[in-house]
Amino acid sequence: MTILELNNITKTFGGIRAVDSITIGFKKSKITGLIGPNGAGKTTLFNLINGFFKPDFGIIRYKNIRIDSKPPWKIAKLGIGRLFQDVRVFGKLTVLENVLLANINEMGESPFTLLLNLKEVKRQEKENIEKAKHWINFVGLSNKENSPAESLSFGQQKLLAIARLLAGNYEVLLLDEPTAGVNPALIKSILKIFLKMIEYGKTIIFIEHNMNVILEIADWVYFLDEGKVTAFGSPSDVLENPEVRKTYLGL
Repeated sequence: MTILELNNITKTFGGIRAVDSITIGFKKSKITGLIGPNGAGKTTLFNLINGFFKPDFGIIRYKNIRIDSKPPWKIAKLGIGRLFQDVRVFGKLTVLENVLLANINEMGESPFTLLLNLKEVKRQEKENIEKAKHWINFVGLSNKENSPAESLSFGQQKLLAIARLLAGNYEVLLLDEPTAGVNPALIKSILKIFLKMIEYGKTIIFIEHNMNVILEIADWVYFLDEGKVTAFGSPSDVLENPEVRKTYLGL
């Protein structure tokens, strides 16, 4: 089943087509990789999906709901979350506090509700803490729960950002170079986590330059070049494509 569809999406900056008439779909509970040289349009595509940019032409649908004209916060509320390359954790907050920030519309945020429903507010807070601890353990950071985020390695901060996404109940996860800058010893752990996320019904779309990662976990791959999709298919098929080997791999 296709959960996210882009139909004839085009985005131009100063006369340059960063995304040029792209029509692609993403399958539910699958891992899809976006590859291609720098400037190919991969990050622009993410920015269009989560509402940072509006397409000049074309339609984007998530679960058959048109989202190309919606602001980022509404798209996030529908179920599309994003991991940025620079992770964007709150360094002075603990790991647990960072993950708790994923909870929106908490009853305790309103003084009026807090006074009238104190028992329910406490119940919700306890539930949120338990959920946050579950996802912290899921990504392997349970021993860092009370540590400030700034004390973590860059790879651990990426794990923290992933835990925060999971706590936010996003169904589609846009991951921008999730293994870039990560210690090779930690990459294996991150990939295992991605595969476990699929078991939870998540759909992963990720930008990646490490072809070993693509080969190991991607179900499907789109190759972008100069704003166009020029090859797609299984990881092995795409990486054996003569055009991809010449343009991207230099072979």
